[in-house]
Amino acid sequence: QVQLVESGGGLVQAGDSLRLSCAASGRTSSRAMGWFRQAPGKERELVAAIRVIGGMTYYSDSMKGRFTISRDNGKNTVYLQMNRLKPEDTAVYYCAATGLGYYSSSDYNRQSSYAYWGQGTQVTVSS
Repeated sequence: QVQLVESGGGLVQAGDSLRLSCAASGRTSSRAMGWFRQAPGKERELVAAIRVIGGMTYYSDSMKGRFTISRDNGKNTVYLQMNRLKPEDTAVYYCAATGLGYYSSSDYNRQSSYAYWGQGTQVTVSS
């Protein structure tokens, strides 16, 4: 069983930076961790994913360049650094963990690959 708690969201201005944290309890080794976001009226979409062991990262094409995913295995925490934020980045950001085992990069986009989800943290970017 894995529990995920996100933090770090808030109200910022366009151009600002924000770092989200996802603190995990339970076994996260042999999993991948992902950050998703869901804007009002839109489907949930993957931002980035990272394998806990090895640290291989994967980014959705539209998220490359401004977003960086990282992890601190000692703290069992995954981070999402967001730079040069835009109003269209406004969304609820969710942390998720896959089931145990190997997942290819093509699996990271699928929400069904993720067995555990956090409650989400709101990020609002004003223009």
